[in-house]
Amino acid sequence: MATTTPNFGWSVPTSTDLVKNGATAIETLGDSIDASFVGLKGGTTGQVLSKTSATDLAFTWVAQDDSNAIQNAIVDAKGDLITATANDTPARLAVGTNGQTLVADSTTATGLAWATAGGSMTSIATGTLSSTGVNLSSIAATYKSLYLVLDNVQVNAIVGLRISINGSSSAIYDYLTYDGRAGAVRSAAATSESNIEYTYYRPVTGNNGNIWTMNFPNYASTTAFKTISIRGEGSCADGSGTGAGAPTMSDNTYGVRTLSAISTINVGLSSSTYAGGTYTLYGVN
Repeated sequence: MATTTPNFGWSVPTSTDLVKNGATAIETLGDSIDASFVGLKGGTTGQVLSKTSATDLAFTWVAQDDSNAIQNAIVDAKGDLITATANDTPARLAVGTNGQTLVADSTTATGLAWATAGGSMTSIATGTLSSTGVNLSSIAATYKSLYLVLDNVQVNAIVGLRISINGSSSAIYDYLTYDGRAGAVRSAAATSESNIEYTYYRPVTGNNGNIWTMNFPNYASTTAFKTISIRGEGSCADGSGTGAGAPTMSDNTYGVRTLSAISTINVGLSSSTYAGGTYTLYGVN
């Protein structure tokens, strides 16, 4: 009496079958196996088997297509990503630098780019305040804004801060200054100046701790005028030396009538020299 196999249900002879019955069962088994594996029949050189359905032994022969498979060699470094440059065209995108994020960018071949995360600050120049002041040049136009910090500023005389942009001494600077000292608020406005200069906030000789922070938004624009915001805190005096040593907060807004990107910043003094301090320029995104 024939039984069936548990996986495919093929009939097989039992050990108690008579010779005649056993031969019939073996024939049935052979026919069942032949029918089950008919999908493996045929094929040509280079073809590979492919499943046609979830049914057991449901296969067909298909052309091997390594050329359209993503090869290991498309990536060659840690962090590589697989992207595309066009329909059915895979491509490699190398990893960015630490802290960057992946953003859509239709101007690149892959439509993607690594960019510095919004709101982050990158130190792009730092140094000590020398007698000639701060001279920053060849500033890359790759950030949304610039942020310059002058820390622990010390001077050899009661003098004013003087700034020029792109080396220009033309009458392109406008400013409005608010200064608070001894509870008073004073202001001054000027237009068409040859440089930017603090009117009241002047650090006192020998005093430490003075700080100036300067923000240059949209500095890389070539279609708009520029604005600069400057704030300071420290021991200072007014233009005549009155109030020397009194703590003062200064808040100043400036305009620069240029359509050129800001690539050079000079921060000097109206006279005298720096006696100490440091500067750091940040690029902000």
